[in-house]
Amino acid sequence: MSNPAEGMDPTPAEMNAIPNGKGHETAEETATPIKAQSEDTAQEIVPNSTQNASPHRTGDGEANLAESQEFLSNMDDKKTPRFTDFEGKTSFGMSVFNLGNAIMGSGILGLAYAMANTGIILFLFLLTAVAGLSSYSIHLLLKSSGVVGIRAYEQLGYRAFGTPGKMAAGIAITLQNIGAMSSYLYIVKYEFPLVIQAFLKVDNPSGEWFLNGNYLVIIVSVSVILPLALMKQLGYLGYTSGFSLSCMVFFLLAVIYKKFQVPCPFVDFALNRTAVLNTSAVADPGGADHVHEDDPSCTPRMFNLNSQTAYTIPILAFAFVCHPEVLPIYTELRNPTKKKMQHVANISIAVMYIMYFLAALFGYLTFYVKVEAELLHTYSRIDPYDTLILCVRVAVLTAVTLTVPIVLFPVRRALQQMLFPNKTFYWPRHIGIAVTLLTLINLLVIFAPNILGIFGVIGATSAPCLIFIFPAVFYIRIIPKEDEPMRSPPKILAACFAGLGFLFMIMSLSFIIIDWTTGSSKSSSGH
Repeated sequence: MSNPAEGMDPTPAEMNAIPNGKGHETAEETATPIKAQSEDTAQEIVPNSTQNASPHRTGDGEANLAESQEFLSNMDDKKTPRFTDFEGKTSFGMSVFNLGNAIMGSGILGLAYAMANTGIILFLFLLTAVAGLSSYSIHLLLKSSGVVGIRAYEQLGYRAFGTPGKMAAGIAITLQNIGAMSSYLYIVKYEFPLVIQAFLKVDNPSGEWFLNGNYLVIIVSVSVILPLALMKQLGYLGYTSGFSLSCMVFFLLAVIYKKFQVPCPFVDFALNRTAVLNTSAVADPGGADHVHEDDPSCTPRMFNLNSQTAYTIPILAFAFVCHPEVLPIYTELRNPTKKKMQHVANISIAVMYIMYFLAALFGYLTFYVKVEAELLHTYSRIDPYDTLILCVRVAVLTAVTLTVPIVLFPVRRALQQMLFPNKTFYWPRHIGIAVTLLTLINLLVIFAPNILGIFGVIGATSAPCLIFIFPAVFYIRIIPKEDEPMRSPPKILAACFAGLGFLFMIMSLSFIIIDWTTGSSKSSSGH
């Protein structure tokens, strides 16, 4: 078996840019050789364990560089040295929680609407296809990182295309994740005041500060998000990720329960601007068991094609966006191998796949054609003060709030790769970037009410790059031609995958432009 890194010895310039494969997030940098264990792990690194650790440790970048170059000169017969910046300590289960939390987003609230516009069978087909494509994309990232011993998305771009590739990946991650964090905080800004108002039975708000979304989003950012964002390692957030996922499980269980409690067609209520509840229809004496079976609005459709069907495809395509978080989670995994990390990804995707489908199915079977783009808003049409739905709103708010620190980590990582590539871990810089990012996002959420339209365009360009285009082209460039010629099936498949990404990008941008020109905002791209 030919060596996959043959002919790809790092040059001094590359070594200067990648002293330890990542260039940050550490105060102790060591270089450790790999011992072949099996065919799967032959290209994997062994974290700096006690038996492999260098006895001489220093925080000086030049000393580390010299140590790395000396190591390379002594390992001419082994062309695939690997570098890590600390020993991974995150368990398999916590890694699954973190990646699952990175996948799970506010987009789950719109999947019932997506099913209403595609039909159950077509929705299931599209969801299955997207889950498979996402798993394949992660496979490309992991295989590329295994060849060059790098576990940072931006440095894969550097190895494939030099500085332009590194900057493109870093900018895409930054824009995509800032957009995601902004969308989560928009939910806090607009939903949290309504939840407090409903719990306190404040029918006529008179400017109370605790019902002001701007104040609430700042309080949540400072008291919850910032302390979690200051964690040194992503693995520490496994517990909050597990709690966040449990909140979404509660949301799913409530949606399933409500399916058997809400009659079809449901009784609508009207809530005027002063939040005074008025009954708009007499309650159906038949209750939840009285279903108008002959009513076409209460009949599920297996296939459905209409003007809104095309808008649902980007929603589904980006339902499994987690790629900027994959390599950081891989880095912190205990005893990491490509096979083990692929298992983490596959389990996370499978769990989210089941939750997505059940939430969409039971949400759709509750309201059918009357389901709204945001599922919880549809429940409010029945009873805005329903205690269970209010608790569900709190759970969703908790989930999106606890997801923000997970999404912030890759942004900070990208900024450090672009601005401080050769610097070791430094607490003031670590804290400063987190505070700056949260301040910027809060300012956007508070003072730019229409910024989501701009982030819609960013998401339509950066998301296809991170999911489809970059993993494919990095794979094509990094995997040696001696192992996989350009016309080999894996590289042809990767090229087709990149083409699919360009197709999604064009399609998503087209839908956004149509929305802007027609004045409708029916496409939701929340993740």
